[in-house]
Amino acid sequence: MEEEIERPIEKVLFRQSSTEQRLSPVHLSEEDSDDACDEEIAKICRTPKIIDVKLKPEDGAFAYSETQDKRRTSVGTLKDIKSSRKMASPRPKSPRQVVLKNDKEESFWDKIGTLGRKKRIKEVQEVESEGKYAIDSPGSPNAPIVPPEEYALDENEERCMIQPHAFNDPKLHELMQVLIEWINDELASQRIIVQDLAEDLYDGQVLQKLFEKLTNDKLDVPEVTQSEEGQRQKLAVVLAYFNRVLGLQVGGSNKWSVEAIHSKNLVAILHLLVALARHFRAPIRLPEHVSVDVIVVQKLYGQLNHRMVRENLTASYDDVGMKCERDAFDALFDHAPDKLQVVKKSLVTFVNKHLNKINLEVTELETQFHDGVYLTLLMGLLEGFFVPLYSFHLTPKEFEQKVHNVSFAFELMEDVGIAKPKSRPEDIVNQDLKSTLRVLYNLFSKYKNVG
Repeated sequence: MEEEIERPIEKVLFRQSSTEQRLSPVHLSEEDSDDACDEEIAKICRTPKIIDVKLKPEDGAFAYSETQDKRRTSVGTLKDIKSSRKMASPRPKSPRQVVLKNDKEESFWDKIGTLGRKKRIKEVQEVESEGKYAIDSPGSPNAPIVPPEEYALDENEERCMIQPHAFNDPKLHELMQVLIEWINDELASQRIIVQDLAEDLYDGQVLQKLFEKLTNDKLDVPEVTQSEEGQRQKLAVVLAYFNRVLGLQVGGSNKWSVEAIHSKNLVAILHLLVALARHFRAPIRLPEHVSVDVIVVQKLYGQLNHRMVRENLTASYDDVGMKCERDAFDALFDHAPDKLQVVKKSLVTFVNKHLNKINLEVTELETQFHDGVYLTLLMGLLEGFFVPLYSFHLTPKEFEQKVHNVSFAFELMEDVGIAKPKSRPEDIVNQDLKSTLRVLYNLFSKYKNVG
């Protein structure tokens, strides 16, 4: 009986120990009675003891949690022990091995989803940045950004810019588009495409190619210039040739200059292109009566003063730009130069017959009639009326003043019943001999018998 009781106790106690603190097995002597044995067993059952246990590593996370709970409680009941076992965290599952997807294995829908997420993130960032800008920006969000070189003026220097609302004028847009298409048509063989007049023409490169195409002359200037000073020098040479072809004096026109064009002044560039299109009879129809409001800023005594100026870019034109039909003068110039000299002498004699009345004499028809003064005075002498001096410029210097005089003389011709000449006022001003002869021959045909 003693062995039956002792063995299971020893077995249980030794199985739960193997620690620093061990519960010694209970050994009962042979002299003890069965009652003593029963009493000892009952005593053990009545007073349970907590034993510190060190588990083997292979017992796992559950045993470790149980041990931790036991260590936090030094004294307790069996009920407490059971409750602590119930509260232990469950055994964690082993993490699933992460399998990296290859980019090639990514499906089409995965890519679409990724792009959609990126797009939404980008939209959120744009809205956020727009909101920050709206909060931090000044009260006028549409104020133009003007670089310092645009408002850093020297004393007495002027700078002009088009009013922003002027770009809403459909006529201005039409004029710019017509000129761009004309330039692109002229330079199509050289594969030059102009998209913006100010940005593409300011350095003189395109203007050089346009001049060479229109005049069939080669300019002795560098093809490409990178420095700002080189661009200005090249532009000055190109504009000097243009002014010479247009019949302007050395000073050129006050409507365009090297500084104005190089500073991307759109008004100056438009004035130049309109004059070139009119002079070279471009096969285009310019919109009439195009004008823009311009702000002119000038620095005087260290302060910037501004004024509003209305610039007229185009006027009223009756011609499309194409050259007129061939006539007798074309045949004279092409096939009978000797007869042409006879016609010139006859016309010189005719005009001097009347101009000598006011002590004027003509020797060169193309040069002395180009400013419109002699032509206007001749009309008054032929019809016997006085032309008020305030109606024309008696000593014109600018190209526009000369055009005004010739146009005024054409109006006088129409008033007395002469058909409007086919020649353009710009052709007369540019000293085109053929155009001048046509106008004078019309007068000769009607007034050759007038004394």
